[in-house]
Amino acid sequence: MSSNISIQRICQYCGKEFTARTTVTKFCSLPCAGRAYKARKRVEKVDRSNSETLQLKIKPIAELQAKEILTVKELAQLLGCSTRTAYRLINNGQIRAINLSERLTRIHRSELDFIMNRTQGINYTPTPED
Repeated sequence: MSSNISIQRICQYCGKEFTARTTVTKFCSLPCAGRAYKARKRVEKVDRSNSETLQLKIKPIAELQAKEILTVKELAQLLGCSTRTAYRLINNGQIRAINLSERLTRIHRSELDFIMNRTQGINYTPTPED
């Protein structure tokens, strides 16, 4: 079953004009089709790798959000600040914490939720000096 159709098309890979014998032909030659396939597979592989990386980055945060009692390091990770800043917030009384011993400070999750809800309505407008 041959076709007498000849359509002028532009190769989707190299951009050259060619004569296609069918209405679904996208590439001018087999090498262009192979290169386009390889490029498409490469993009899929990179996208899959990026999504796996994103899942690995999000997983620890999701686990921390589910915990009821947090350490200072976990608090800092949830707030997106350093542990020193988290300790400063605790020492200033902005966040209530429990000292179980010298090196054992714990924060209840509800305290962090309360702080986040309280500061949610505050609009910060930077000054020219910032």
